[in-house]
Amino acid sequence: MTLHHPLPEPAAKVPDRLVTFDIIVAPGFVLTEFAAIADALRIANRVAARQVFDWAVRSERGGDVASSSGAILRTETIPARPAASYLFVVGNSNPDTPALSLGSAINRYTSRGATAFLLAEAATRFIAENRARAARLSTHWENAAILRERPQPFDAEARLASQQGRIVTCAGMGSTLDVVLSLIRGHIGPADLTTLTDIFLHERIRDLASQQPYGGARGPVTGDDLLDRSIRIMKDNIEIPMPIREIAGMLHVSSRSLERRFQDRLAASPNAYYRRLRLARAHNLLLNTGMSIQEIGLACGFPERFSMVYREVYGTTPLRMRKQHRAALRHEAARLSAGR
Repeated sequence: MTLHHPLPEPAAKVPDRLVTFDIIVAPGFVLTEFAAIADALRIANRVAARQVFDWAVRSERGGDVASSSGAILRTETIPARPAASYLFVVGNSNPDTPALSLGSAINRYTSRGATAFLLAEAATRFIAENRARAARLSTHWENAAILRERPQPFDAEARLASQQGRIVTCAGMGSTLDVVLSLIRGHIGPADLTTLTDIFLHERIRDLASQQPYGGARGPVTGDDLLDRSIRIMKDNIEIPMPIREIAGMLHVSSRSLERRFQDRLAASPNAYYRRLRLARAHNLLLNTGMSIQEIGLACGFPERFSMVYREVYGTTPLRMRKQHRAALRHEAARLSAGR
């Protein structure tokens, strides 16, 4: 995959034009993603010994906006006629927050030539609201699992980023730094870029077409090829779990040999590891979808006794966990709104 519009070629001659970014946040935004954008631009200016980049932090209403971790940013409102070269919409701790429904604002940016980067939950919201034209777009693997289980399922890409016109949907979280560094390298010299990546202790800028470490299920997980292949089989068979003996047979090893590998490297039996993978998927669906408890159990390979198995790991029933989570979201939304 090639990202055509947003990622300029590495700079041979550094341009004099100021490159501008608008960063949109909403109450409950993910501070990790915001910091990756702002600090990369700030340090790039320091390394270049001049202001190459400028940025503004914006929100729908302006004013103070609190992150999910409690840090507060002072924001400006989203302009009617934006002039920024690039737009970033930061992900959020609540994937269902209405504040991520920014279709008209995003259109104002892209119609004026900007490229919009939508991170994690912002990407998920864009995909959910634009299914008819969202051919193959990416989001964080947790959100991709949610999209697959909603009433109109969508199989999102597991890549770090995917592009559709001037919209780039991204996995967010730690890969946000790769996205921003990929943009920066088109506007500063190669020596400055090397210095910048060294400052971040970032060994290499990942290709944005590469798979997410978990969601892509293609890269190494444990460093043991046999274990990695067995875990990929497990991840691909969540709804209808495969017997361990069948997985071992696909890998041409005995069940006993596979058992020893799991115990030695992961301190768990294959069955216990597999069950925990399925429970983690169920937990994600429980907190982020409206699926019934029974539907979640079936989707994650627990046609019976799902609530009991869930309680053994999470210490409470799925229903009680969902109620607690929704109450916490309401409380947090009220707190963030009161803090504006």
